[in-house]
Amino acid sequence: MSMLSALNETLRQQGRASLVDLAHALNSTPEAVEPMLQHLERKGRARKLPEGTSCNKPCCSCNPATLVIYEWVDSAP
Repeated sequence: MSMLSALNETLRQQGRASLVDLAHALNSTPEAVEPMLQHLERKGRARKLPEGTSCNKPCCSCNPATLVIYEWVDSAP
């Protein structure tokens, strides 16, 4: 499975995730994953959420102002 396919599947399953969490899930770096997320955005499969958006994790240990959050976009049938 290509890294882009793995990213696509990971974000689809999680629904919403931070750039750092997605990079960690793919054993990569945020710098390597972000261009792929931008590609998914252009394709209408993901969207970058506004700064300050919560990642929806219960830990609350991250500063929302420093998080980059992406959300899966379901396509219409």
